[in-house]
Amino acid sequence: MATPTPLREVTLVLPMAPDMELVASQAASALAGWVGMSSDRVDEVRMAVVEACINAFEHSHSEERRVDITFRVFGDASPERLEIVVHDNGIGFAVSDVEEPKIEKKLRGDRKRGWGLRIIQGLMDEVQIRSGDQGTTVTMSKSR
Repeated sequence: MATPTPLREVTLVLPMAPDMELVASQAASALAGWVGMSSDRVDEVRMAVVEACINAFEHSHSEERRVDITFRVFGDASPERLEIVVHDNGIGFAVSDVEEPKIEKKLRGDRKRGWGLRIIQGLMDEVQIRSGDQGTTVTMSKSR
């Protein structure tokens, strides 16, 4: 089965610098709006992109200190689905070793963080995470 051709594709290369996740958020917002998503769904996409970027910034330990983001809009005649791929060339991690956050433990503990992947999965329709020696790639999509 052939991979569908996107109606539009936008690529960003962001330096790992303060507030650069907001640039990705603005692009996500514009494209999600073009797809015709409601304002609530646009906000969900924006938050998922911010979380994915922040995770890459904080955890990848990439020597290149950059994150590559590709936005693709798919649909037959008009925009129907937005796919976002966030990639870093960092050290990677074992996805199976990521501990599911437990609210009770987080509330009692000193470390309240660790919700990023869970948030992304809750906000998007589909999420795929691949990680290894070549870095980490988070592929997420949301339909109109």
